[in-house]
Parts: sequence; structure tokens; C-alpha cells
Amino acid sequence: MPTAARAKASAARLPHSFYIHEPKRRLISAAPFRDRVVHHALCRVIEPLFERRFIYDSYANRVEKGTHRALDRCQEFSRRYPYALQMDVVQFFPSIDHLLLGQALNRVIADKETLWLCDVILASGVGVQTEEYRMVYFSGDDLFAAARPRGLPTLAPALRASASAGVGNLTSQFWANVYLNSLDQFVKRDLKCSAYLRYVDDVVLFAKDKRTLWDWRAEAIEFLAGLRLTIHIECAQPRPVTEGLPFLGFTVFPTHRRLKARKAISFRRKFKQQAAEVTAGRTPLDSLHASVRGWVNHARYGDTWGLRRSILSAIALQWEH
Repeated sequence: MPTAARAKASAARLPHSFYIHEPKRRLISAAPFRDRVVHHALCRVIEPLFERRFIYDSYANRVEKGTHRALDRCQEFSRRYPYALQMDVVQFFPSIDHLLLGQALNRVIADKETLWLCDVILASGVGVQTEEYRMVYFSGDDLFAAARPRGLPTLAPALRASASAGVGNLTSQFWANVYLNSLDQFVKRDLKCSAYLRYVDDVVLFAKDKRTLWDWRAEAIEFLAGLRLTIHIECAQPRPVTEGLPFLGFTVFPTHRRLKARKAISFRRKFKQQAAEVTAGRTPLDSLHASVRGWVNHARYGDTWGLRRSILSAIALQWEH
């Protein structure tokens, strides 16, 4: 089949998309299974080329990294520095610009066939996030900027571990790191911030004084504009670490970590629903056990012994009755 025809056929297989509403409304997409296998194979080939270029403190979707190591690192920095600045990108995955991402891929990948495959996968996601993107115009833009191809299909947070195993849209998760690697390098090399970490589009910078963080914020905003990204300005305020840093489902203090209340409420609600399904015979008991083990394994990374005992005891008591 000619290259153009192959590209057209591949691009026609659009991801299956649906919405979730917890913790917030989000458009979730998943490519057809055979495409996901190709995504996984592609990442196995190109990941080593980029991995050596990534900074140590980038924690999302990387081997031997992940949320719990990111939490440990965040707490380590909070014990060494009195102030922190948190920033997160507005509509990150819908905003990723295909031209800029393609340039980042071209700077590292030399093989033309591999680049062709990257282009095909990118093209298959055009339009998937259109409804989620609110147009932002940057300096020098004209009206045609609205037509720039942008957006990567995303997975629900609970499915991202599956993506790492080759089940989900692994390319989207991996390319998010490729896209923001230039920000990581800018913060480390140009701003000279020695205490910095990133998980997807959530970043934290630490410093000894607020003035430094205000200056870094202004420069980071300008740099991100070059990537056609903006941040939630109202949330990006330097603060003392003793106030606690909301990060990856926990509130991180220098001395301890607390699970966010909505995480406990969400689990309690989910457990009750699953217990009802088991009682009615529609769901196997093993599924319920797996869900509890998964939640406990996550919650134990905070100071949650009392919370875990309270929730599980109350639910067990309710189930007995």
C-alpha cells in the first residue's frame, strides 16, 4: 500500500472517546487495540533516545519513577527549602501543538520511517480534543492560528498505569514528557533552580525566598508561551511549605502527608457501590478485594493509618448488617 494510503487508513481509526466526571469532567480517549500495540512498540524504540535527555526529577510515565517517588521528592525538597511555587498548565493535552511536538521529535529521531509513524499517530488524534480546547492567541498570531493542529488523546488517571504496560495511549503520555522537556531544561539550566520536579504538567519549584519564585514564575510563563501553553495564574502563588502543598492527591508538609479529603470520600462511595454489586452477585468478590488493596496501597503513602482504619471498619460494619 502506498505511503499516503497507509497514512490515510491509519488516520481514519480515530480513538474511542468518552467523558468521566470524577474528580472533574474530562474527555478520555483510547485508540483501537492494534494501534495501541503499535504505539507501545514505537515507544520501546524511541524512549531510550529521549530518556537520556530527560532530567532526573521528571516523574510521570517513566520506569522507576511514578507518583509515590514524586511525593517523596516533593517532601524532601519541602524539608530543605521554606518556599514553593506550584504551577499547572491550562488544558494541557488539548493544547499540545503538533508542529512544535514534531520539531522536538525531529531533533532527536533520525530515522524517516519512524518519524513517518509518529506523524501518522499524531494525525489520528487531530480533532479529538477540539471541543476541550478554548482558543488562546499568542504574540504574533494571526487568525489562521486557530487552525493549527493540536491536542493529544488522554487517558483517565486510573488507566495510566495500564498505558505504561502497553494497554493505553502510551504515545500521548510519553510525548507529554517530550513536549515539556524543554521547560525542564529551561528551569534547571537557565533559571538555575536546583529543587524542581514535574509530574505531567504539574510542576513545583522550591527556593529560599518568595522574590526568587516570583521572578521564576514570570520567566516560566514567558517560556511556556513559546510552547503555546498557559498556566492557571490564580493558583501559581509562592507559598510557605509549612502551609502544605497539594500534590498528586495528597497535601505534602515537611513533616507528614495527608490524603485529600475528596480522595477518601470518593473511595468510600466507590466501595459501597462495589459492595452492593458483590452482594447482588453481579461482581466477583475478588474484584472488590483488588479495589481495596489498590486504594490502601496508594493511601499508605500518606499518614493515613487512622483514616484507613476508620473507613474500612465502618464499611465492614455496614456490610455485616
